[in-house]
Amino acid sequence: MIISQDINPKRDIYYLGAKLLEIVADEVNDIDFFDLYKHIHSIEQISIDLYVLTLDWLYAIGAIEAAEKGNIKKCF
Repeated sequence: MIISQDINPKRDIYYLGAKLLEIVADEVNDIDFFDLYKHIHSIEQISIDLYVLTLDWLYAIGAIEAAEKGNIKKCF
């Protein structure tokens, strides 16, 4: 479920997706999958599972796409 009343808003993929998009928007080039995880983990302390789920959601809505060598590319 994307939105839940039982979850802390900082663990919601809408919130985490916005944080990831803020980081990706500041990048001029593509960003490495693990570098992005290290950056968001230092801010929000999320698990790798929640990070991947958030990336999946951002990919599904067309906000990011896969680039060469496993990097993440913004679509805006």
